[in-house]
Amino acid sequence: MPARILPPAGPPRRLALAQLVNSVGDGAYYVCSTLYFARIAGLPPALIGLGLTLAWAAAAPAGILLGHLADRRGPRTVSALLAAATGLAVAGFLLVRSFPAFVATACLYAICQSGLAASRQALLAGLVPPAARTGVLAHLQSTLNAGLAAGAALGGIALHLGTPAAYRAALALDAAGFLLCALLLLTLPPVAPTPAGPAPRGGARLAVLRDRPYALVTLLQAVMLLRMPLISIAIPLWIAERTAAPGSLTALLMLLNTLAVTLFQVRIARHATGLGPAVRLLRRSGPVMLAACAVFAAAAAPATAPVAAALLCAAAVLLVTGEMMQSAGAWQIAFGLAPEGRQGQYQGFFGSATAVARMAGPVLLTALTVNWGPPGWLLLGGLFLLAGTAMGPVVRRASRIAVQDAPAQPAPHPHRPPHGNPQPLTADRAGKGHP
Repeated sequence: MPARILPPAGPPRRLALAQLVNSVGDGAYYVCSTLYFARIAGLPPALIGLGLTLAWAAAAPAGILLGHLADRRGPRTVSALLAAATGLAVAGFLLVRSFPAFVATACLYAICQSGLAASRQALLAGLVPPAARTGVLAHLQSTLNAGLAAGAALGGIALHLGTPAAYRAALALDAAGFLLCALLLLTLPPVAPTPAGPAPRGGARLAVLRDRPYALVTLLQAVMLLRMPLISIAIPLWIAERTAAPGSLTALLMLLNTLAVTLFQVRIARHATGLGPAVRLLRRSGPVMLAACAVFAAAAAPATAPVAAALLCAAAVLLVTGEMMQSAGAWQIAFGLAPEGRQGQYQGFFGSATAVARMAGPVLLTALTVNWGPPGWLLLGGLFLLAGTAMGPVVRRASRIAVQDAPAQPAPHPHRPPHGNPQPLTADRAGKGHP
């Protein structure tokens, strides 16, 4: 693996190894799961979509509660347990033969995934100093994409074989990856749990539920994350139904996206050195993603396949550039605005944006892009632009609230470096980019 992908030695590298074994299985799962549910489990496509929507709807609030559990019980143990539970949920898909069983298993899978994302973020926050977190996350994202690419290749073999055994082997690989990930997480240093203190003002133990500016940041993040179902659902349909380009171009665009993130995410994340620089990255990602949407829209006009393919490739490059800028800025903001000792619940709440995008994105994006056409693409780009621009004042407000409501800091743990409370995003901080 290239040096630019590997994080520093120690806990960050072990986190990356856990991410790698996990993502190889995920790559195979993503490629094969839908066809497995349709061809092997015998579920109608409409019910598959409905079941996944219900699952991610359940996962959004569950991620907050499981993140809070990680704060109270220690993120290492909770992360390992959730990784193992996710592996068992994937193995459970091998037994699904009815819609109720599919919904129950999909809910378990999505809930554990959301909780794992929150608790793993809290674990990283406990093991890595604040100034280094975004950089480590960029390394983990690069590792994730490298693993997804390898797993997708293995999933492609299963699709080529097309046998029930091949499909089941792909899902079994993902289940085994989660179980191995759980074991690797247990090799990390423990992070001290946060003791339960007095209830914050308003009486709510889950302080994030009272943090309205952070909720607005999360809502804007959900809008920006509509790019996730864009690349996996809307773009393939757009290519097949509204352009002259061959449908096989979808695989090339996905490969381009994966390789770009693997190679360049770390470099772009170096600019997210504090809340100010993170906001600037998000603000700049908006126009880039608007431009990507405009070029995707333009790909419907050319009558020749080569011209349409060239425009689609150019749009994909713009989209992945905006994606990497948006990811780096969002990571810094999610950590920077979360009070120490409450990272789990705050990361769980911020992660609910992913569940919302996965739940609402397919229907919304299909209606905007495929059904409405070029005007819908421009409207979508406008939403990206507005969300990125709005992050500045919203984060500025949220940073002031974070300072006012920051809890008292517990004594430093041997494996947990002491952290300061979030600082207000003043003009001086925004200009100099202090963490």
